[in-house]
Amino acid sequence: MPKLRRQFIRAELLIIDDLGIGGIGAQLGPFLLDVIDQQSQNGSLLIASQYPMGKWYDLFSDLAIADAMLDRIAHKSHIIELTGIGI
Repeated sequence: MPKLRRQFIRAELLIIDDLGIGGIGAQLGPFLLDVIDQQSQNGSLLIASQYPMGKWYDLFSDLAIADAMLDRIAHKSHIIELTGIGI
């Protein structure tokens, strides 16, 4: 996974689609936190999820990881929340 991590961190634009599908467990949470923390210094991040941002905290199994990751996401973000019938 180190090679994949490096590719994510070096991306000018990292797109995470369907964040939270299946939850964010003990292995994925720290990986996402590390990638988002490092990548945010190098490029842009776009996150799409079927869950409203207000419910993202509940998707994490580790609440400390949730706090840290959501803090980094919200720090420099523009939030566009779409509502209505899905495609």
